[in-house]
Amino acid sequence: AKLIKPIGIKVTRLARGLPMGADLEYADEVTLENAILGRKEIN
Repeated sequence: AKLIKPIGIKVTRLARGLPMGADLEYADEVTLENAILGRKEIN
């Protein structure tokens, strides 16, 4: 994140509900929506 911040690219992480490496095929709509809408910027 520190390397690309100077060129104006925002890096975020998913908020919650999806473990790292999880298969999106098995995630429900509400979990996906909450994870994307609540994402946090990485500084």
